Formats: sequence, C-alpha cells, structure tokens
Amino acid sequence: MRTLTAPGVVADLQEPDGEPVAALVLAHGAGGNRDAAILRAYADEFCGRGLLVARIDLPYRQDRVNGPPSPSKAPADRDGIRRAVAAVRELADGVPLIVGGHSYGGRQASMVLAEDGPAAADGLLLSSYPLHPPGKPERLRTEHLPQIRVPTVVVHGRTDPFASTAELAEAVALIDAPTRIVTVAAPHALNPARTDVARLAADAVTALILDPAAG
Repeated sequence: MRTLTAPGVVADLQEPDGEPVAALVLAHGAGGNRDAAILRAYADEFCGRGLLVARIDLPYRQDRVNGPPSPSKAPADRDGIRRAVAAVRELADGVPLIVGGHSYGGRQASMVLAEDGPAAADGLLLSSYPLHPPGKPERLRTEHLPQIRVPTVVVHGRTDPFASTAELAEAVALIDAPTRIVTVAAPHALNPARTDVARLAADAVTALILDPAAG
C-alpha cells in the first residue's frame, strides 16, 4: 500500500499483483475517514480480485480530523472525488473505473455521477446509502437519482435506520441504469468483520459492472 500523491487528494492506494483489471475510488462516511473498517474491507476484497483501489479522505476531513461535513461544503467534497478519480485514471488508464463510498461518501459520489454523467465513471458502488435521516422518512435524498446512468450496486444493511429495505428498493428503481441491491443482516456500519459484505459487494460489482456477460 502506498499514498496517492496529487494536488488536493489524500488517499491510500492498494495495488494488485500485476496490471489492474479495473480501478475503484472509495469515499468514507460522515463520521469517518479513509481508514474506516468498511472501506478497508472493500479495498482488500477488490484488490484481491485485481482492482486498483484508492481510499480517499474527502476535503472536509482533510481540513479537520474530527467532526461531520457541512452541507455548504458538499460541492467541495464532490470536487475532491473528481480530483481523486482523475489521479487514479492516470495510474490505471484504459480500464473500467468505479466510484463510490459509504454513506455520505457514497451519496456525494452518486451526485458526481448525476452531475457529470457516464463520462465520470463506468460504475457506482453505494454502501449504506443514507436515503433519509433516521426517523425522518419524509426527507428523501432521491432528487438526483434519475440522472444516474451507469450500472449501480447498492449494499444495504437490513437494520439500517437510514433506509428500510423497501424504501431503498423504491429509490434505487429511480436510477436510469442497471442496478443490483446486496442486502446483509447488519446495521448502517455493515459490520465487515462479522459479515460477508465485502465479498458479496465484489461479487455484485463483478457481475453487474465488470463482467455482465458472465453474471
């Protein structure tokens, strides 16, 4: 593992043996950073399957060690994802690139795809998408979902207070591209040490995005 060096990018890079078959950029949740357990679990699994994986710190986390993101700074966080994607493309040119993240990081990645279109990435991985604040199902975060036009894998915990399984399925149906939902018996954190979430997510990404003919 090495540090990815690029202007405005703070990331740990996990590289496979041999040439990468694809690349994956992962952003953390609101309370975390690039060392979050779920991001490490995903990175280990995907790297073992031949992907180059960058776990990034979003700009708000680069600015301060602790604390949640500010809604007013969300566009800057999306720009941070764009910078990381550009840096990873230079390292893995010519292979499919997937962008995504856990909770807040995944939401911002999804908005990048909605704003920039399919040119931004070849696929999207959403881990514990925060569909609404806990206990406030009327405050859905779905406005941008119909503008997403790349294959999307959504990983969901059955006891996640940010979305019920039924709510999430209804929201994911708004995406204008092939989708697959992976559901595990876990809360919002997905408990990667106690579930097969990383393997199941990688299986779904392979089948839907990287090798759909085989899936």
